[in-house]
Amino acid sequence: MSEFTNWKDFRKELNITPEEEAEIELEKDLIKAMIKARKKSNLTQRQLSEKSGIIQPSIAKIESLARSPQASTLIRLLYPMGYTLKVVPLDKDQKNMNQEKR
Repeated sequence: MSEFTNWKDFRKELNITPEEEAEIELEKDLIKAMIKARKKSNLTQRQLSEKSGIIQPSIAKIESLARSPQASTLIRLLYPMGYTLKVVPLDKDQKNMNQEKR
């Protein structure tokens, strides 16, 4: 097994496709938005657990990026805070950037 001194070299070794990288970034952005919504709602993880029915340890794992949530789980977490998921078109710059990576 190789030792890496930086993320760039490690990422290269993983051979992540642009699509996979976009998926990882989207997941991170969704989780950050969920955390922001929870804090804006002045809820602890335990309080969100009580409102959503998702156990607190699972919320902690999602928020620490240790677990990838399914869309249905994100919706269950967001709904009690007054949020949901929405499909929106990419802006022109994002679309061009994704096409250039291919």
